Amino acid sequence: MRKPTIDDVAREAGVSKGLVSLALNGRPGVSAAARERIDAAAAELGWRPSTNARSLAMKRAYSLGLVVRRDPSTFEADPFFAAYVAGVESVLAAHGQVLVLSVVPDHETETQTYRRLIADQRVDGFLLTDLLESDPRIELIAGLGGRAVTLGRPQGESPFPAVTRDYASGIESLLTHLAELGHRRVAHVAGDENMQHARTRLERHREVADRLGLETVVEHTDFSPEQGMDATRRLLARPDRPTAIVYANDPMAFAGIAVAHELGLDLPGELSIAGMDGSDMGRFVYPTLTTLDNDPAGWGRASTQALLDLVERGQAADVPLPPAALIVRASTTAPTATA
Repeated sequence: MRKPTIDDVAREAGVSKGLVSLALNGRPGVSAAARERIDAAAAELGWRPSTNARSLAMKRAYSLGLVVRRDPSTFEADPFFAAYVAGVESVLAAHGQVLVLSVVPDHETETQTYRRLIADQRVDGFLLTDLLESDPRIELIAGLGGRAVTLGRPQGESPFPAVTRDYASGIESLLTHLAELGHRRVAHVAGDENMQHARTRLERHREVADRLGLETVVEHTDFSPEQGMDATRRLLARPDRPTAIVYANDPMAFAGIAVAHELGLDLPGELSIAGMDGSDMGRFVYPTLTTLDNDPAGWGRASTQALLDLVERGQAADVPLPPAALIVRASTTAPTATA
């Protein structure tokens, strides 16, 4: 069957083609009665807008970009991104738009990808994750005339709105929980220290641990489960091994649980383990994972809506999300006398 056109809608509604164009693009100058007839005619005929024609007319791509610079295996193993993208897609689907996702291996490829997507007008804006210290992407995108929303507030100047979540209170609640259980040696397996959120979590861990009088040792990783496993083995080989380990993300905590099982430790009696991502998978490991309520899908929904607002209205406000609250599950308990 022939696909209905805007001319067909105009004939069905008994109005001009120009009036149909104004109505279907949400422009002013159309009476309520005429708009109602046009909408009814479009629905009756099953008319759908041409994305190509709409993009040319509005100078819009009707897509958003997400460029992630991580090793593909690390990206694949991190449930945060799957849930985050699900949140992004739920908003884009409701607006008839799509996500352009690129996973790149290094800084040079990342820079080229941003330049190409902006030059080719493939996307209307970018969702910036994994903020770096003095992140060069902000100046790059702004200099190219692009738009973006950042996950987290950059340390330097930024013309873009930010979606933020307070982790300080959550980390304090987590370490206080461990201290009240009787833990005194609490290690931290930190993420990539070049990433702003990894450094912020580490600094907060050290600050709270010092205030609570906890002994702490830090192992640095790239956020991957493989490096999380290696860090766990080093910590558990120490003569003064910790009675609790807090991981900077949940995949490393899952890896830590696997190592502890492999070594025959009683979990959580001999070793308590906690993460920080609020991953839904934490409900299905054994023991179930104590973590912080991060709501990755909520990050996706909020950042996408903020970016659509920025694209459509030319401005958008920062979006503060609820603080990351503590979720206590079975992976933390009082240490045994022999731990």
